[in-house]
Amino acid sequence: MTTETHHESAPPAPPDLRERAVAALSAARARTAGLTDPVSDADLTAQHSPLMSPLVWDLAHIGSMEELWLLREVAGRESMHPEIDPLYDAFEHPRSERPKLPLLGPEAARRYAAEVRGRVFDLLEQTPLEGTALLDGGYVFGMIAQHEQQHDETMLITHQLRQGAAVLTAPDPEPSRGPAPEGPEVLVPGGPFTMGTSAEPWSLDNERPAHVRDLPPFWIDTVPVTNSAYQAFMADGGYREPRWWAPEGWEQIRTHDIGSPLFWRQEGGQWLRRRFGVTEPVSADEPVLHVSWYEADAYARWAGRRLPTEAEWEKAARHDPATGRSRRYPWGDADPTPAHANLGQRHLRPAGAGAYPAGASPLGVRQLIGDVWEWTSSDFLPYPGFRPFPYREYSEVFFGPEHKVLRGGSFAVDQVACRGTFRNWDLPVRRQIFSGFRTARDL
Repeated sequence: MTTETHHESAPPAPPDLRERAVAALSAARARTAGLTDPVSDADLTAQHSPLMSPLVWDLAHIGSMEELWLLREVAGRESMHPEIDPLYDAFEHPRSERPKLPLLGPEAARRYAAEVRGRVFDLLEQTPLEGTALLDGGYVFGMIAQHEQQHDETMLITHQLRQGAAVLTAPDPEPSRGPAPEGPEVLVPGGPFTMGTSAEPWSLDNERPAHVRDLPPFWIDTVPVTNSAYQAFMADGGYREPRWWAPEGWEQIRTHDIGSPLFWRQEGGQWLRRRFGVTEPVSADEPVLHVSWYEADAYARWAGRRLPTEAEWEKAARHDPATGRSRRYPWGDADPTPAHANLGQRHLRPAGAGAYPAGASPLGVRQLIGDVWEWTSSDFLPYPGFRPFPYREYSEVFFGPEHKVLRGGSFAVDQVACRGTFRNWDLPVRRQIFSGFRTARDL
């Protein structure tokens, strides 16, 4: 009989920390270039939606955060350009106002980010990666790599909102060659498990600390809800029936005349969608994308189910009943590979439901990492023992019922910013993000 320990798995022994930091920072910068180089200067400086910054703001903000934390905080250097510091403070200027600011132009923003990066690489060669909380395990370098990748995802959202011809290309995901899922839902046994982490060296403050949660048994969807399943909700009048909707959600639907996921339209009896400048038929077997928390919640009610809590999602993704341990990822402790999950903008769409059997959890739940961010029913709140680090504005100021938690990452997320413990959050009205969901039910 196995004795459950309810511990989290420790990450594998890392390669040289400097090599890991250089690789993570370099991968992020290559992706940033891939998102900003293909578009004109006019596109870089335009605001494609009031919900998003101009791409050129993100580009210089990436450099500004890197300079602040790596050159000023770690190395104690003076500001390179103090006159622009306020322009790239995300809390000082809402996104809708940023086009009016005297921002650096495209070439100046590129030069600034490149100059910062050159100095950072020089610093990295000389800095001991230990001795302070910021430096231990190369944390601050990992934090900046994650920050840039998160802004790359934000810029990819801007590309989706952008009008005009397509400028980004990527191959489609390959069809799954493994065994099909065994059934539509999986039973997750009740009992305690370890949630969060105290061992992952680059985990962010809201993922910490590891703590034990005890849950009753529940059923969870084997795969995310698909476009075809969501279309059944639409065809049954789901957008016209107030009983499925939270009051605030119903108000949004009526006020904005919403009747389908964002970027969808019906033409000749067929549903089409616009995806990165290309109009195409909606793929029936892909996870539904660009739905708000209210839409996900309404579908779940219509289906006689509910959204999983954040703790349920994490238990389904990390808990190994055979050992009682919480894994780093559903498949184990090894970093993701293309066989495990659809990550890193390798594709510009989700893979079909049931893909990546190698990435399944011990219980057989699939696609918990990558493809689509998954809405949960939970508000974004701190874990017991939470301590803000290294600044309150990363997580703490967002705690409360205004924001709902999303888990798992999407095809737009890089693996450096995606773990079994990683927590994303957003307002429940948000639809431009790469969000989908799966449902759950009580035993």
